[in-house]
Amino acid sequence: MKNMNVSESVRYIGVDDVELDIFEHQYIIEEGMAYNSYVILDEKITVLDTVDPRKTDQWLNNLKNVLGDRKPAYLVVHHCEPDHAGNVGTFIKHYPETKILCSPKAAQFLAQFFDADLSNNIQTVTEGDTISLGKHSLSFVCAPMVHWPEVLMSYEPTEKILFAADGFGKFGAICNEPSINNSKGEEINDKTKWACEARRYYFNICGKYGAQVQAVLKKAATLDIQTICPLHGPVLKEDLGFYINLYDIWSKYEAETSGVFIAYATLHGNTEKAAHILKEKLEAKGVKVAINDLTRDDIAEGIEDAFRYDRMVLCSPTYDGGLMPKMEDFLAHLKSKGFKNRTVAIMENGTWAPMAAKLMRSKLEELCNIKVLDEQVTIKSTVKPETIAQIEKLADSLA
Repeated sequence: MKNMNVSESVRYIGVDDVELDIFEHQYIIEEGMAYNSYVILDEKITVLDTVDPRKTDQWLNNLKNVLGDRKPAYLVVHHCEPDHAGNVGTFIKHYPETKILCSPKAAQFLAQFFDADLSNNIQTVTEGDTISLGKHSLSFVCAPMVHWPEVLMSYEPTEKILFAADGFGKFGAICNEPSINNSKGEEINDKTKWACEARRYYFNICGKYGAQVQAVLKKAATLDIQTICPLHGPVLKEDLGFYINLYDIWSKYEAETSGVFIAYATLHGNTEKAAHILKEKLEAKGVKVAINDLTRDDIAEGIEDAFRYDRMVLCSPTYDGGLMPKMEDFLAHLKSKGFKNRTVAIMENGTWAPMAAKLMRSKLEELCNIKVLDEQVTIKSTVKPETIAQIEKLADSLA
């Protein structure tokens, strides 16, 4: 693993999980996942978060290699999901005198996750509370619904570090991460790789909670932050404005990129053919286009691109009087993630009673501030010259 130590006093003890292929049993992670954990070495040694139970032994080894015979005074639990707090019980078995610093709501959740009685260990903290560690200290920032109700972030003012819980995290193991913190800037363009998987992570995990993310960003703006330590992905040190600006755009539900995202479900390939014709015509007009086959491609990638671009086209045949199940699932995901503030066009297919356009429009009416174009394409079974003429008009409307 790459050296992720933040400083001489703040050590990285997280682990990579390169065997895991699906995160939370729903998100494909071809490059694995990192579970981050940190130690502040000071008069009162403090461990910040644990890791997923899948990696208990490796994490304990990392912890003991840093601590040696020393005993930690505090364990900070920023977030109670098992990929971060899954080893709290194990930790207390090894270090029974340690105080657990967490929010009151986290104290309730920890009691639900663990059979062990942790009540004597728990010391609750809330907004603005500060704990002195010696030369270092931690001030706590409440971050409710980013993306659970118990979440805390913490700020260390001596080294100007924000421990950001799931904020600014991404999919991917650290061992597969390019260096994006090179102070000489040789690999600075690798921020785009960070953005790709951070974007997919954000919209699929935190996308519903834009207002809450905005509230935390306003709090963070009052702090002098030089390093961000998330619970997934690399430690961020260089050009923090790049990452914070993306989070600001994402959490405001603004489009990051000018272009068109085409999401299609196809039955016999005819809707797919029409979707690709539209793609070609838009690109010929100089429009940036992304396309997703909802029946084959990762739906999380589709959610990411729906939020990324300012325009979207939904393409589906009628199926049993309804929508193709994959299109229905995609629209349900968009609703659950709070999709809003976009222009959408519709392409439908049907042989005897096309219903897909009507049904997609109905689903879009359930969302906030979605402009649905009047111009639409109706394919009657297969793509014919009149279909292509409709696609031309739609491309003009979208360009």
